[in-house]
Order: sequence, then C-alpha cells, then structure tokens
Amino acid sequence: MTSVASFQSVANARFSRRSILASVPATAILAACGPSAPGSLGEERFATSETSEATIDHSIWNDMLQEYVIEDPGGVNLVEYDRMKEEAAGDLASYLQAMQEVAIEDFGADEQFAFWVNLYNAATVDVILKNMPVDSIRDIGLLGTGPWKDDAVTVAGRTLSLDNIEHDILRPEWRDVRIHYAVNCASIGCPNLAREAYTGSRLEEMLDAAASAYINHPRGFGGESGRIVASSIFDWYRGDWGSVADVLDHAREYAEGPTAELLDGAKGIEMYDYDWALNLA
Repeated sequence: MTSVASFQSVANARFSRRSILASVPATAILAACGPSAPGSLGEERFATSETSEATIDHSIWNDMLQEYVIEDPGGVNLVEYDRMKEEAAGDLASYLQAMQEVAIEDFGADEQFAFWVNLYNAATVDVILKNMPVDSIRDIGLLGTGPWKDDAVTVAGRTLSLDNIEHDILRPEWRDVRIHYAVNCASIGCPNLAREAYTGSRLEEMLDAAASAYINHPRGFGGESGRIVASSIFDWYRGDWGSVADVLDHAREYAEGPTAELLDGAKGIEMYDYDWALNLA
C-alpha cells in the first residue's frame, strides 16, 4: 500500500468560489478572496491501494439522484429538494453514515476520487435539506459565507468540512481541473449535479461528460465573438488552469457547435458571471 501525495497548499490555486460574497463589506470580500489558509488536515494524508479492484457501493445515492434530480429544458439539472426531504431524508442519512464508515485507504485512486465527489455532493444536499427553505446556499452561513467551512463528515477518524474535501483532498491530490465540473454547490451557476453517482470504473467518461456539458452551456461560456462571458469558476480558480489563455485552450478541447465558434480565435474573457440561486426544481 502506498500513499498519495501529501496535502499541500497549491500556489495561486486555493481560491474558493464559496468565498465570493455579494452582501458583505469590501474588506471582508478582499480577505475572503485571498489564498485560503491551510486546511485543518495539515500534512496528514489518506493512503491508497495501487492494486485494489474493490468498489464502493453508491447505489443509495445513485437511486436518489435518478429520482430527484431532473434536467430542465435549458440544460440545468435541478433538484426536487422538498420532495426529497419528505421522502428520502432517511436514505440520505443512511448513505452518508455508510460512507463515513468506509476504510478509504483500502481502495484505488479512481475509486477514491469517485468517493470524495459523491460524499461532497451528498453532504451538500444534506445541508440544503436541513436548512430548507432557502433561496441560496449562501443564506445558510453567517453574512453570506455559506456552510463550506462547517464540520460535515468524519472519514477515517478525521472530521472534514466541505472545503476540506474539495481544497485539501480533491484539488491538491488529483490536480485535475475537471473536479470543478464534478462537485456541486447547489447553485444554478454551478456545473450540474450529475443524475448518477460517480464510480471509479466510469470516472474518465463522467468527468469528460461533465466538462463538456458545462463548457457548452451559456453559464459556462456565453456572450458573443470578441466579448466572451465565462463562469466565475474560471476566474476564482484560474490558477488551476494556469492563465486565461490556458482556460480558453482547455474549453476549446470540449467546445462544440456555437461554443466552438464563440471560442475560435478568442484571446481573452471580457467578464465573469455566476448565479447563486438554489438549483431548486
């Protein structure tokens, strides 16, 4: 059994989309937009098995996604939170409990990646259900800060927040920009909450599909030739790609049809936008 790289701060990459606040003083915004402080995990790390072919059972979560996540005509996946809370809150609690009992070090890297994405998304949905009704996930925290730094789950004896999962595990360990298309922050502006659970066996396929869906939707890239409007995700996390030029090159890899035409020859991004409204069906 070997270990994945230790948790570390990624230069120019630790900016949280959850920290861009619309209703707090400018001084607070500046503080929130700077590099994040190191996560509480410090230099600890989770081990991974290079040889394991074992899989984690995400069937409960998969069934919930298929039942309560719907695609609206505009291509945005919306969640029937009210019905889910009434009918399946217990199922979600059972799934989260089962995931917190997983011996994560016994699984391979792809299986772990899928595990962390599913855990993040399920824990986020759980936060929404426990705080309904809300218009935006930012309504849950103090002064619009959201729930991302609150304790959410405990894995292998370590208490983790949503930010820990995303910024201390997924981003620095895998260094894959497609993470941003997989984790969902319960907002219209966010890449879709997938209608099926991530699995290690289909990880590449699902990540590419998520990237394509978002990049080819107006909330990913819109505007008009010479005046491109992109999701704020590509600004907040620009360091994960490298530069604006790198963001555009990445987007072109997935762009099709009108989006491909829009990005053809583009040299920059005019502005960024993001819709924090709850992805409520």
